[in-house]
Amino acid sequence: MATSPGTRGTGQVAVVTGATSGIGREIARRLAADGYTVVVVGRGEPRAAATAAAIARETGNPRVESVGVTDLARPGDVRRLAATLLAKYPRIHVLVNNAGAFFRRREVTAEGLERTFALNVLAPFLLTSLLEDRLKESAPARVVNMASDAHLRQKLDLSDLQSGRAYAGFRAYGVSKLELILLTREFARRLAGTGVSVNAVHPGFVASGFGKNNGGGTKIAITVLGWLFAKSVRRGAVTPVLVAEDPSLASVSGEYFANERVVPGDPASRDPEAGGRLFAAVDQIAGPLSAPS
Repeated sequence: MATSPGTRGTGQVAVVTGATSGIGREIARRLAADGYTVVVVGRGEPRAAATAAAIARETGNPRVESVGVTDLARPGDVRRLAATLLAKYPRIHVLVNNAGAFFRRREVTAEGLERTFALNVLAPFLLTSLLEDRLKESAPARVVNMASDAHLRQKLDLSDLQSGRAYAGFRAYGVSKLELILLTREFARRLAGTGVSVNAVHPGFVASGFGKNNGGGTKIAITVLGWLFAKSVRRGAVTPVLVAEDPSLASVSGEYFANERVVPGDPASRDPEAGGRLFAAVDQIAGPLSAPS
């Protein structure tokens, strides 16, 4: 049954990528329940629109909208998304970079980009960069990057960001989350004093569609592990939503959160020199930072 939405997010716009299912949908639902104008970003406009309509009914908030994308592992799609958002929303107050995936085998996009890196690292970097000025204009604003404790004990290799020499799915996934945390901290450093905070969040092992795109034994194993150990999407969304909107965290930036609190993360994720070098390398791969007109 729909209820009346809260007022915390009244007048504010929140964009959530990967929001048509799983934890992304739950984050979008909670923000809508708190009164935000929520933009559901997901694969395929019909699916994104249907999700937005369902969330609007569930929360009683009519301000749930959608933008369909084809594949955020494709930089051109990220640029088109940014252009659409910039054209439609004069202000953006919350950006949740939730879209991401695990690929058991190495896959390459038409642009020659390894998919784990392209979707989990390059896409949030590029979207945040393209929306940076709008976020500054909307300040106070927040960026929430969905990371993972899979980054623990991983190592950054700037000479092989796309796993061209060797590829192991879980290692590539963990490294991508290490890279995302490093970029989060570097964005926070560069945006200090602008009113835009950037933080990373580990939601925990959540019962969602994670990893099931791989099929076969991988899908079965992840499904069984989910039955045994995963938390619900409702529990998993608690920390991301907290970081996105809690007033007590308004001035917190460049941190890594888990279980509703700041945690240190792996020492490799706290190396500012590595973060700066990674930022420059990803920036070069991303190319000119302008959305298509």
